[in-house]
Amino acid sequence: MKYQITINSANTVDEIEEYWTNEDYIKLLEKFDYPDAADGDAANLRELLFMAISDFEPKDAAAITLEYKLSEDLNEGQIQQISNDMLLDKVCEEYPEIGLHSTLFHINQLLFKAYNGTFPNAKATIVECSFTPAEGESESELTKENILKLLNNGLSGSNLIKRLFDSQMSENAPFPEAEDILWDVKTTDNVNYKITTSEYWLSREDIIASEFDGILEIVVDVE
Repeated sequence: MKYQITINSANTVDEIEEYWTNEDYIKLLEKFDYPDAADGDAANLRELLFMAISDFEPKDAAAITLEYKLSEDLNEGQIQQISNDMLLDKVCEEYPEIGLHSTLFHINQLLFKAYNGTFPNAKATIVECSFTPAEGESESELTKENILKLLNNGLSGSNLIKRLFDSQMSENAPFPEAEDILWDVKTTDNVNYKITTSEYWLSREDIIASEFDGILEIVVDVE
């Protein structure tokens, strides 16, 4: 199936503002020894949390936040190791389990802002684009795998996704890693999409065309 792909915008951001909710802030404030946060002004919860975090050593704050978000995915030893590593490296880009990259990014950037730069500054990329099927073809919602395959012709050869997953991007092959590479995909009409991922995977500079064609084939999973 043939598509016309149009890149409308690609922006680099250092946080996804809607990720952390007021409920998150209240629960984290409790963990940082500020128990009455629920009674305060909701508009000030983020600033209250930053003040509460600043009373802790960065490593300890990282461990507390990691435990809050990832206790079901990481054991205590892993949390302690990551809390140390986060002060030196962009763990949200380097951790072997890419399924955790998104959450690690949000944790890293919360701590980066709370400590005014003590932690490395990671970035995300938000792409707004459209995938218009050829005339006569029906519009159906694209999966993350579909989207990455269709973006292939508009990306630089140096793009990390293309370098690490060349056959999955360019051939009729399954691409399960796409679920973790793209953090979030939103569409209201199955044509216009808002895609969020790490700058590590896809930067603005990786996009070398604003309009291009793509062919989407049905993937055959060969056992």
